[in-house]
Amino acid sequence: MTKLRRPSRRALLLLASTAFLVVACHKKQPPPPPQPPAPAPVAAKPTVSFSADRASINKGESAKLSWTTTDATNVSIAPEVGAVTLQGSTTVTPADSTTYTITATGAGGNADATARITVNVPTPAPVAKEPGFDELFLQEVRDAYFDYDKADIRPDAAQALQKTAAFLKKYPLARIVIEGHCDERGSTEYNLALGDRRANAVKQYLVNLGISAANLNTVGFGKEKPFCNESNETCWQQNRRGHFVPAK
Repeated sequence: MTKLRRPSRRALLLLASTAFLVVACHKKQPPPPPQPPAPAPVAAKPTVSFSADRASINKGESAKLSWTTTDATNVSIAPEVGAVTLQGSTTVTPADSTTYTITATGAGGNADATARITVNVPTPAPVAKEPGFDELFLQEVRDAYFDYDKADIRPDAAQALQKTAAFLKKYPLARIVIEGHCDERGSTEYNLALGDRRANAVKQYLVNLGISAANLNTVGFGKEKPFCNESNETCWQQNRRGHFVPAK
């Protein structure tokens, strides 16, 4: 009877090693680590386009502002306009020259633009200066002229005194001096007296026209203060007068 040969110890060890390697080779490998998430896309920065249809207007007129934006969520215009749509237009009537600023805001930041409107203010017309009393006095008051060696109010003198009275009635508080003058002929004493008569004749005529006697003073100069120094009738006529000056 034949005996079966028992495997040797060495053969058993070799068999065990082989079996271990086979099992080890078939063991499940661990999964690779997860990939990091992709970075979020960077938000685009807003853009804005802004303009005015008129760069210059006259005071009281209007201009139109227009704008467009991209990548914005909020848009506003200063001064005074405030929040607006992402694109559009609006009418403004600035009282003075103004620079308008539009600001577009979005996730990517801000964007600004400006538009200036110049307001032309008309230069006011110069205000005519109202003439004062002294200037009007020279324009409106008329002297009364006399005939040679006379103190009578003649027709042309009456017309002049009526115009003078109309002016003085507008200034009831004005005080006036009436000067009586003569030409160079005759003595000094005679002409002084004649000058007094002429000044008083003028005063009385004005009083009769409604001018207060208290506002009228008289003085006779005779031939002491001639208006013309030539020795002829034309010159002498200029010196025979009742002359007016405002009282100081």
